[in-house]
Amino acid sequence: MGIEFTPEAKERKISSPPIMRFAPSPNGYLHLGHALSACLNQDMAARLGGRFLLRIEDIDRTRWRPDYEQSIEEDLRWLGLDWERPVRRQSEHMAIYRQALDQLKSQDLLYPCFCTRGEILRCLGADAVRDPDGSPVYPGLCRHLPTDKAWQRADREPHQLRLNLQVAIKNVAAPLFWSEMGQDGGVEIIETQPHAWGDVVLGRKDIGTSYHMAVVVDDALQGVTHVIRGRDLFFATSIHRLLQNLLALPAPIYHHHRLIHDDEGQKLSKSAGAQSLRELRLKGWSAQDVRRLIGLDT
Repeated sequence: MGIEFTPEAKERKISSPPIMRFAPSPNGYLHLGHALSACLNQDMAARLGGRFLLRIEDIDRTRWRPDYEQSIEEDLRWLGLDWERPVRRQSEHMAIYRQALDQLKSQDLLYPCFCTRGEILRCLGADAVRDPDGSPVYPGLCRHLPTDKAWQRADREPHQLRLNLQVAIKNVAAPLFWSEMGQDGGVEIIETQPHAWGDVVLGRKDIGTSYHMAVVVDDALQGVTHVIRGRDLFFATSIHRLLQNLLALPAPIYHHHRLIHDDEGQKLSKSAGAQSLRELRLKGWSAQDVRRLIGLDT
């Protein structure tokens, strides 16, 4: 059985105004890169007469903090943004991600992986092939375990769920593409390159799902028509389009915008301690100051 759309999502799938979303994770305070993404989404929604949604991607409860989540809404209101209510929180919808994983399992597209990070690294060595994010591509150590025994073992031991990429690609009738909207509004057709990712994790052992799975399901269920996000997620779109095809979900139009970099040329990130919007707000900056700094207003 496929994913069951709510009546509202079905209606938006068939005929709806454009729908954009900003989907931060509450594992740190928002920075200027988030401000750019949020503003671009609301600006595009206003320009196209569409709708703007806020989604809280809080599946990783080990890094979630209530003050981070509270600050997201405070920062966005300070920037002058508004969004529809209620806000979707991924942690409240884990059952639907499990349903999607079960759908892939029923097609023999998933297998349990019992490998630790250390075991994988020892197997690969220093010259390992790396995925677009820079992580070593998984060498398929558990892919060839006897299927019945592997799933029986999964009932007893911690494991991740990986996509069997070779089988998944065989299940796709033709090469997959996505529509990439440029800054000028023109659209380029991009061919996917899922091979670069290997057998990606779709079900994490600690939280049950993964970013790739949750974001694809949520965009479909919320009727998102335009995914506007940072250039750092450009290559992940190959996996997202593959999952959309395997789960019979609609494909949005994508736009991967420029990134904001620090003085050393590195993209801003929470983990690297990028200055937060909260800090700027407390220092007396205005929303107009931020928009000028990120190049949206002159």
